Amino acid sequence: MSFKATFDNLFFQQIIICTGYKFRSFSFLYSMANFIQRILRVPVISLANKISSKPDKTRVHNALTALYENIIQQNQKKGITISFNANTDKFILFSDQHKGAKNKADDFAYAEQNYLTALDYYFNNGFTFINMGDSEELWENMLISVKKHNQPSFEKEKKFLDTGRGIKLFGNHDLYWANDPFAPMQLQNIFQRKIPIYEGCVLKTSVNNKELNIFITHGHQGDAQSDGNAFSKWFVANIWAPLQSWLQINSNTPAASDELKTLHNQFMYEWSCTKQNVILITGHTHQPVFESLTHLERLYRQLSFAKTKNDPALVDKVEAEIRNRRKEYSSIHDDFISLKPTYFNTGCCCFSDGDITGIEISDGVIRLIKWKYDKNNNSEREILEEMKLQDLL
Repeated sequence: MSFKATFDNLFFQQIIICTGYKFRSFSFLYSMANFIQRILRVPVISLANKISSKPDKTRVHNALTALYENIIQQNQKKGITISFNANTDKFILFSDQHKGAKNKADDFAYAEQNYLTALDYYFNNGFTFINMGDSEELWENMLISVKKHNQPSFEKEKKFLDTGRGIKLFGNHDLYWANDPFAPMQLQNIFQRKIPIYEGCVLKTSVNNKELNIFITHGHQGDAQSDGNAFSKWFVANIWAPLQSWLQINSNTPAASDELKTLHNQFMYEWSCTKQNVILITGHTHQPVFESLTHLERLYRQLSFAKTKNDPALVDKVEAEIRNRRKEYSSIHDDFISLKPTYFNTGCCCFSDGDITGIEISDGVIRLIKWKYDKNNNSEREILEEMKLQDLL
C-alpha cells in the first residue's frame, strides 16, 4: 500500500487527528502506519471471522418481509410506492457503481464512460432512474475524495433528480447516507437539492387486470455486518469498514465470494417465490440474475431445449459458451429448470472489463441489459434477456 493510499484512508486520518502529534517526516509516519497494521491485523481478522457477513436465511427473509411490509404500509422512512403504467412508463435500475477516488483500487473508473453514456440515453428517452445502492464506495474512501473525482456522474444523476425522475437507495457500502446526521447536508451539497434516501421502493402496476408489485432494494438485508440496529450500522460504516480496508482485510461479502453469491441468490429467490404477484430485484452480489437464473443456468436451460429440438449446431454453440462461462460460476441450482421467474439481480456497474449491467422496465417488458465498449471504444447497449411483464404472473 502506498503512503498516499494510507494517508487518504479515513481510519488512519482519524488516528492522526486523535493523537495530535506532529511528525517530522512522512517516512516516520509511514513506518508507524505499518507497525500499527501489523499489530492490529491478527485480532481484527479473528473478529471479522466471528461477525462474517455470510447470509443467514432466517435473518434475510425476516428483514425482507419487514422492509416490504413497511413500504406497502406507506412508511416513507423506509421507502416509497410508485404506481405506474406498464405500457408507457419507463425505469432503469442500476446498482453497485462503487465510485472511488480514481486510484488503482477504484473499480468504477474503467466503467465510468459506459455509465455516463447510459445515463444520457435513459434521460433523453424519458426513463426514471432508480439508483439501488453502493453507488459511492465509502468503505474504502473518504466522501470528499469520491465527490472530487466523480463530478461527471453526479451531474448526470442530478438531471434525473431535478426532473423528478430519480430515486436513490442506499446499500451496505454507502450506509453513511442512511445513518449519519450530516448525510442530508452532504447530499444537498452534491446535488444542490434535498435528496431523500430510501432502503427500498415498490413499483405497483396492473397487467391483464392483475396486480404486480416490483420490490426493489439493494439486497444486503439480513447481513450480519450491515443490517443491524442504528448503532451497529453506524459502527460498520464509520469504524469497522474503514478499519478492514486500512488493514487490507477481505470483507467477505457476497460480491467478493462465489460461494456467498450463490447462497445469497438462493435466499433471495426462496423469499420471492413465496409471494403472490411480487417480484424482487436486488443488486449487492454483482452477479446478474434474470428470471431467477444466472447466466450459466440460462445456458444450461438453452442446452436442454437445443437437445430436445435435436439441433446439433445449437448444442455445440451453447456447450462452447458454457465452457467459457463455467469459470465465472462456482455452482448452479439443482432444480434450475423449474424455478419461478420471481427474482432478478441488476449485476453491477464496475465489472473489470468496463461493462455495466442493469434492468430496464418499459413497454410492458423487463430486460437485462449491458453497456459495453465496442472495438472503437464507444459505448453500446446490448439486450441480454427480456420477457413480458404479463409472463411474470
